[in-house]
Amino acid sequence: MKYEPPKFKTLHEMAFIDVCRLSEPQALHILESIRWPEDPVCPHCKSKNVARIKGKVKSVRDGLHRCYECKQHFTVMVGTIMEDSHITYRQWIQAFHSMCSHKKGVSALQLQRNLGLGSYRTAWHLAHRIRFAMQEGPLAGALKGIVEVDETWVGGKPGRPKKDKKGKVIPNQKGFGPNGTNKTPVVALIERNGRARSGPVEYVCAKTLKGVIRENVDKASTIMTDESKCYKGIGKEFGGGHESVNHSIREYSKGEEIAITTNSAESYFALLKRGVHGTFHHVSKKHLHRYCDEFSFRWSNRKKTDGERTEMAVSGIEGKRVPYKKLGTALKGGEG
Repeated sequence: MKYEPPKFKTLHEMAFIDVCRLSEPQALHILESIRWPEDPVCPHCKSKNVARIKGKVKSVRDGLHRCYECKQHFTVMVGTIMEDSHITYRQWIQAFHSMCSHKKGVSALQLQRNLGLGSYRTAWHLAHRIRFAMQEGPLAGALKGIVEVDETWVGGKPGRPKKDKKGKVIPNQKGFGPNGTNKTPVVALIERNGRARSGPVEYVCAKTLKGVIRENVDKASTIMTDESKCYKGIGKEFGGGHESVNHSIREYSKGEEIAITTNSAESYFALLKRGVHGTFHHVSKKHLHRYCDEFSFRWSNRKKTDGERTEMAVSGIEGKRVPYKKLGTALKGGEG
Protein backbone atom coordinates (compact mmCIF):
# COMPACT_ATOMS: atom_id res chain seq x y z
CA MET A 1 0.00 0.00 0.00
CA LYS A 2 1.39 3.37 -0.99
CA TYR A 3 2.27 5.68 1.88
CA GLU A 4 -0.03 8.70 1.98
CA PRO A 5 0.58 11.83 4.06
CA PRO A 6 -2.50 12.81 6.06
CA LYS A 7 -4.97 15.37 4.74
CA PHE A 8 -6.91 16.02 7.95
CA LYS A 9 -6.68 17.49 11.42
CA THR A 10 -4.24 16.23 14.01
CA LEU A 11 -5.42 13.52 16.40
CA HIS A 12 -6.12 15.85 19.32
CA GLU A 13 -8.58 17.77 17.14
CA MET A 14 -10.50 14.68 15.97
CA ALA A 15 -13.90 13.42 17.03
CA PHE A 16 -14.62 9.70 16.89
CA ILE A 17 -16.27 9.99 13.49
CA ASP A 18 -13.02 11.48 12.12
CA VAL A 19 -11.02 8.62 13.61
CA CYS A 20 -13.33 6.07 11.95
CA ARG A 21 -12.68 7.67 8.54
CA LEU A 22 -8.90 7.22 8.73
CA SER A 23 -7.20 5.07 6.13
CA GLU A 24 -4.48 2.64 7.17
CA PRO A 25 -1.62 4.87 5.86
CA GLN A 26 -3.11 7.89 7.65
CA ALA A 27 -3.40 5.97 10.93
CA LEU A 28 0.22 4.86 10.51
CA HIS A 29 1.34 8.45 9.98
CA ILE A 30 -0.47 9.57 13.16
CA LEU A 31 1.23 6.91 15.28
CA GLU A 32 4.63 7.74 13.81
CA SER A 33 4.17 11.49 14.31
CA ILE A 34 3.28 10.97 17.98
CA ARG A 35 6.07 8.52 18.73
CA TRP A 36 8.66 10.28 16.57
CA PRO A 37 7.79 14.02 16.40
CA GLU A 38 10.99 14.76 14.45
CA ASP A 39 12.66 11.75 12.78
CA PRO A 40 12.21 7.99 13.23
CA VAL A 41 14.50 6.46 15.85
CA CYS A 42 15.60 2.83 15.83
CA PRO A 43 14.08 1.09 18.89
CA HIS A 44 17.00 -1.37 18.95
CA CYS A 45 20.04 0.94 19.03
CA LYS A 46 18.42 4.43 19.27
CA SER A 47 20.09 5.56 16.06
CA LYS A 48 18.48 8.13 13.77
CA ASN A 49 20.33 6.81 10.75
CA VAL A 50 17.27 5.00 9.41
CA ALA A 51 15.26 4.97 6.20
CA ARG A 52 11.77 3.92 5.21
CA ILE A 53 11.67 0.86 2.96
CA LYS A 54 9.56 1.55 -0.08
CA GLY A 55 8.24 -1.08 -2.43
CA LYS A 56 5.19 -2.07 -4.42
CA VAL A 57 5.39 -5.77 -3.60
CA LYS A 58 3.01 -7.16 -0.97
CA SER A 59 5.86 -8.61 1.06
CA VAL A 60 6.89 -5.10 2.18
CA ARG A 61 4.96 -4.19 5.32
CA ASP A 62 3.46 -0.74 5.75
CA GLY A 63 5.73 1.58 7.72
CA LEU A 64 8.76 -0.69 7.60
CA HIS A 65 12.09 1.01 8.36
CA ARG A 66 15.71 -0.16 8.22
CA CYS A 67 18.45 0.98 10.57
CA TYR A 68 21.85 1.48 8.91
CA GLU A 69 23.67 1.17 12.26
CA CYS A 70 22.39 -2.15 13.63
CA LYS A 71 21.00 -3.38 10.26
CA GLN A 72 17.64 -4.31 11.80
CA HIS A 73 14.14 -3.67 10.49
CA PHE A 74 11.34 -2.16 12.55
CA THR A 75 7.95 -0.43 12.43
CA VAL A 76 6.31 2.04 14.80
CA MET A 77 4.94 -0.94 16.76
CA VAL A 78 8.35 -2.33 17.77
CA GLY A 79 9.29 -1.52 21.37
CA THR A 80 5.73 -0.54 22.36
CA ILE A 81 2.60 -2.14 23.75
CA MET A 82 1.61 -2.86 20.13
CA GLU A 83 4.59 -5.08 19.33
CA ASP A 84 3.80 -8.56 17.93
CA SER A 85 0.22 -7.46 17.28
CA HIS A 86 -1.79 -8.32 14.17
CA ILE A 87 -4.27 -5.55 14.95
CA THR A 88 -4.25 -2.81 12.30
CA TYR A 89 -3.12 0.76 12.92
CA ARG A 90 -6.69 2.01 12.41
CA GLN A 91 -8.04 -0.43 14.99
CA TRP A 92 -5.42 0.64 17.53
CA ILE A 93 -6.28 4.32 17.20
CA GLN A 94 -10.03 3.63 17.34
CA ALA A 95 -9.55 1.50 20.46
CA PHE A 96 -7.48 4.24 22.14
CA HIS A 97 -10.12 6.85 21.30
CA SER A 98 -12.97 4.67 22.60
CA MET A 99 -11.28 4.00 25.93
CA CYS A 100 -10.31 7.66 26.35
CA SER A 101 -13.79 9.01 25.56
CA HIS A 102 -16.07 6.65 27.52
CA LYS A 103 -16.41 8.09 31.00
CA LYS A 104 -17.25 4.75 32.61
CA GLY A 105 -15.06 2.63 30.35
CA VAL A 106 -15.83 0.33 27.43
CA SER A 107 -15.96 -3.45 27.73
CA ALA A 108 -13.72 -5.80 25.77
CA LEU A 109 -16.81 -7.37 24.17
CA GLN A 110 -17.91 -3.94 22.93
CA LEU A 111 -14.43 -3.29 21.52
CA GLN A 112 -14.55 -6.66 19.77
CA ARG A 113 -17.84 -5.76 18.06
CA ASN A 114 -16.90 -2.17 17.21
CA LEU A 115 -13.46 -2.97 15.81
CA GLY A 116 -14.37 -6.24 14.10
CA LEU A 117 -11.76 -8.23 16.06
CA GLY A 118 -11.61 -11.99 15.66
CA SER A 119 -12.00 -12.98 19.31
CA TYR A 120 -12.87 -11.72 22.78
CA ARG A 121 -9.39 -12.71 23.95
CA THR A 122 -7.81 -10.33 21.40
CA ALA A 123 -10.03 -7.45 22.53
CA TRP A 124 -9.36 -8.18 26.22
CA HIS A 125 -5.59 -8.19 25.67
CA LEU A 126 -5.85 -5.02 23.57
CA ALA A 127 -7.73 -3.19 26.34
CA HIS A 128 -5.19 -4.17 29.01
CA ARG A 129 -2.31 -2.98 26.86
CA ILE A 130 -3.99 0.39 26.44
CA ARG A 131 -4.53 0.61 30.19
CA PHE A 132 -0.81 -0.01 30.64
CA ALA A 133 -0.10 2.89 28.26
CA MET A 134 -2.35 5.08 30.42
CA GLN A 135 -0.35 4.27 33.55
CA GLU A 136 1.22 7.35 35.08
CA GLY A 137 4.99 7.04 35.20
CA PRO A 138 7.33 8.11 38.02
CA LEU A 139 8.26 11.29 36.14
CA ALA A 140 4.71 12.61 36.66
CA GLY A 141 5.72 13.78 40.13
CA ALA A 142 4.01 13.82 43.52
CA LEU A 143 0.50 15.13 44.08
CA LYS A 144 0.47 18.70 45.40
CA GLY A 145 -1.80 21.23 47.07
CA ILE A 146 -4.90 19.86 48.76
CA VAL A 147 -4.99 16.07 48.39
CA GLU A 148 -8.11 14.13 49.33
CA VAL A 149 -7.52 10.53 50.43
CA ASP A 150 -10.18 7.88 50.84
CA GLU A 151 -10.64 4.14 50.54
CA THR A 152 -13.44 1.89 49.34
CA TRP A 153 -14.14 -1.76 48.51
CA VAL A 154 -14.51 -2.84 44.88
CA GLY A 155 -15.54 -5.98 43.01
CA GLY A 156 -15.90 -9.40 44.53
CA LYS A 157 -18.98 -11.57 44.86
CA PRO A 158 -21.40 -11.78 47.81
CA GLY A 159 -20.64 -14.64 50.13
CA ARG A 160 -22.34 -16.17 53.13
CA PRO A 161 -22.47 -13.88 56.17
CA LYS A 162 -20.22 -14.93 59.03
CA LYS A 163 -21.95 -16.28 62.16
CA ASP A 164 -20.83 -16.90 65.71
CA LYS A 165 -21.17 -20.20 67.60
CA LYS A 166 -24.79 -19.42 68.49
CA GLY A 167 -25.69 -18.82 64.86
CA LYS A 168 -25.97 -15.04 65.19
CA VAL A 169 -24.75 -12.98 62.23
CA ILE A 170 -21.54 -11.08 63.03
CA PRO A 171 -21.94 -7.38 62.11
CA ASN A 172 -19.50 -5.67 59.79
CA GLN A 173 -16.35 -4.26 61.31
CA LYS A 174 -16.29 -0.57 60.51
CA GLY A 175 -13.52 0.34 58.09
CA PHE A 176 -12.73 -3.22 57.12
CA GLY A 177 -15.17 -3.84 54.30
CA PRO A 178 -18.50 -5.63 53.90
CA ASN A 179 -18.82 -8.84 55.88
CA GLY A 180 -19.16 -12.08 53.94
CA THR A 181 -17.65 -10.77 50.66
CA ASN A 182 -14.32 -11.04 48.89
CA LYS A 183 -14.11 -7.41 47.78
CA THR A 184 -10.76 -5.67 47.28
CA PRO A 185 -9.80 -2.46 49.11
CA VAL A 186 -8.87 0.45 46.83
CA VAL A 187 -7.23 3.72 47.92
CA ALA A 188 -7.61 6.94 45.93
CA LEU A 189 -5.57 10.14 46.25
CA ILE A 190 -7.19 13.08 44.47
CA GLU A 191 -5.59 16.48 43.94
CA ARG A 192 -8.20 19.20 44.46
CA ASN A 193 -9.10 20.24 40.88
CA GLY A 194 -6.19 18.16 39.59
CA ARG A 195 -4.84 14.65 39.12
CA ALA A 196 -5.93 11.31 40.53
CA ARG A 197 -3.94 8.28 41.61
CA SER A 198 -5.54 5.06 42.81
CA GLY A 199 -4.92 1.37 43.23
CA PRO A 200 -5.72 -1.72 45.31
CA VAL A 201 -4.00 -2.37 48.63
CA GLU A 202 -3.64 -5.54 50.65
CA TYR A 203 -4.93 -4.17 53.96
CA VAL A 204 -6.81 -1.10 55.16
CA CYS A 205 -4.63 -0.13 58.10
CA ALA A 206 -2.56 2.84 59.29
CA LYS A 207 0.73 1.39 58.04
CA THR A 208 -0.60 0.77 54.52
CA LEU A 209 -2.57 4.00 54.06
CA LYS A 210 0.12 6.26 55.51
CA GLY A 211 2.72 4.53 53.34
CA VAL A 212 0.66 5.22 50.20
CA ILE A 213 0.32 8.89 51.16
CA ARG A 214 4.06 9.27 51.83
CA GLU A 215 4.95 7.74 48.46
CA ASN A 216 2.57 9.84 46.35
CA VAL A 217 2.05 13.23 48.03
CA ASP A 218 4.38 16.24 48.18
CA LYS A 219 5.51 17.12 51.72
CA ALA A 220 4.14 20.67 51.45
CA SER A 221 0.59 19.46 50.76
CA THR A 222 -2.54 19.40 52.89
CA ILE A 223 -4.13 15.99 53.51
CA MET A 224 -7.92 15.67 53.79
CA THR A 225 -9.60 12.43 54.87
CA ASP A 226 -12.64 11.09 56.70
CA GLU A 227 -12.69 10.30 60.42
CA SER A 228 -10.82 6.96 60.10
CA LYS A 229 -8.24 6.40 62.83
CA CYS A 230 -5.86 4.98 60.22
CA TYR A 231 -4.89 8.55 59.24
CA LYS A 232 -4.24 9.79 62.78
CA GLY A 233 -0.91 11.61 63.05
CA ILE A 234 -0.21 11.88 59.31
CA GLY A 235 -0.56 15.69 59.41
CA LYS A 236 2.74 16.06 61.31
CA GLU A 237 4.62 14.93 58.19
CA PHE A 238 3.08 17.48 55.79
CA GLY A 239 3.39 21.23 55.67
CA GLY A 240 -0.34 21.82 55.23
CA GLY A 241 -1.30 19.45 58.01
CA HIS A 242 -4.23 17.05 58.13
CA GLU A 243 -7.91 17.95 58.09
CA SER A 244 -10.86 15.56 58.31
CA VAL A 245 -14.64 15.36 58.17
CA ASN A 246 -16.78 13.04 60.27
CA HIS A 247 -19.09 11.06 57.99
CA SER A 248 -20.52 9.12 60.96
CA ILE A 249 -22.38 12.27 62.08
CA ARG A 250 -23.28 13.17 58.48
CA GLU A 251 -20.62 15.83 58.21
CA TYR A 252 -19.52 15.98 54.59
CA SER A 253 -18.01 19.46 54.30
CA LYS A 254 -16.85 22.17 56.66
CA GLY A 255 -14.67 25.24 56.63
CA GLU A 256 -15.27 28.69 55.16
CA GLU A 257 -12.12 29.78 53.30
CA ILE A 258 -11.09 26.26 52.23
CA ALA A 259 -13.64 23.47 52.02
CA ILE A 260 -12.61 20.49 54.13
CA THR A 261 -14.18 17.55 52.34
CA THR A 262 -13.49 14.27 50.54
CA ASN A 263 -16.22 14.79 47.95
CA SER A 264 -13.77 14.63 45.02
CA ALA A 265 -12.55 11.21 46.15
CA GLU A 266 -16.15 10.06 46.61
CA SER A 267 -16.98 11.24 43.08
CA TYR A 268 -14.02 9.32 41.70
CA PHE A 269 -15.15 6.15 43.46
CA ALA A 270 -18.66 6.64 42.09
CA LEU A 271 -17.31 6.57 38.52
CA LEU A 272 -15.03 3.61 39.22
CA LYS A 273 -17.84 1.54 40.75
CA ARG A 274 -20.30 2.39 37.98
CA GLY A 275 -17.70 1.24 35.49
CA VAL A 276 -17.08 -2.02 37.36
CA HIS A 277 -20.75 -2.87 37.89
CA GLY A 278 -22.30 -1.38 34.77
CA THR A 279 -19.62 -1.85 32.09
CA PHE A 280 -17.25 -4.63 33.15
CA HIS A 281 -19.63 -6.50 35.54
CA HIS A 282 -16.74 -8.27 37.24
CA VAL A 283 -13.10 -7.32 37.78
CA SER A 284 -10.67 -9.72 39.43
CA LYS A 285 -8.24 -8.59 42.10
CA LYS A 286 -5.36 -9.66 39.83
CA HIS A 287 -6.18 -7.03 37.20
CA LEU A 288 -7.91 -4.35 39.28
CA HIS A 289 -4.82 -2.10 39.34
CA ARG A 290 -5.01 -1.67 35.55
CA TYR A 291 -8.64 -0.55 35.69
CA CYS A 292 -7.63 1.93 38.41
CA ASP A 293 -4.92 3.27 36.07
CA GLU A 294 -7.53 3.73 33.33
CA PHE A 295 -10.00 5.63 35.52
CA SER A 296 -7.21 7.70 37.09
CA PHE A 297 -5.96 8.69 33.62
CA ARG A 298 -9.39 9.86 32.48
CA TRP A 299 -9.99 11.72 35.76
CA SER A 300 -6.60 13.47 35.62
CA ASN A 301 -7.29 14.62 32.04
CA ARG A 302 -11.04 15.19 32.37
CA LYS A 303 -10.77 18.85 31.30
CA LYS A 304 -9.16 17.91 27.98
CA THR A 305 -11.02 16.91 24.82
CA ASP A 306 -11.42 13.26 23.81
CA GLY A 307 -8.84 13.75 21.07
CA GLU A 308 -6.31 15.32 23.44
CA ARG A 309 -6.72 12.47 25.92
CA THR A 310 -6.26 9.97 23.09
CA GLU A 311 -3.04 11.62 21.95
CA MET A 312 -1.71 11.62 25.52
CA ALA A 313 -2.52 7.92 25.91
CA VAL A 314 -0.86 7.03 22.59
CA SER A 315 2.27 8.93 23.66
CA GLY A 316 2.61 6.46 26.56
CA ILE A 317 3.05 3.36 24.37
CA GLU A 318 6.85 3.37 24.12
CA GLY A 319 9.00 1.06 26.20
CA LYS A 320 6.06 -0.96 27.54
CA ARG A 321 5.22 -4.59 26.84
CA VAL A 322 2.37 -6.72 28.18
CA PRO A 323 2.58 -10.21 26.64
CA TYR A 324 -0.63 -12.20 26.93
CA LYS A 325 1.05 -14.96 28.92
CA LYS A 326 2.00 -12.47 31.65
CA LEU A 327 -1.58 -11.24 31.91
CA GLY A 328 -2.98 -14.70 32.55
CA THR A 329 -6.31 -16.05 31.36
CA ALA A 330 -8.83 -14.61 33.82
CA LEU A 331 -11.57 -14.34 31.21
CA LYS A 332 -14.50 -16.10 32.90
CA GLY A 333 -17.32 -14.16 34.52
CA GLY A 334 -16.51 -10.80 33.01
CA GLU A 335 -13.46 -8.73 32.19
CA GLY A 336 -11.10 -10.71 34.40
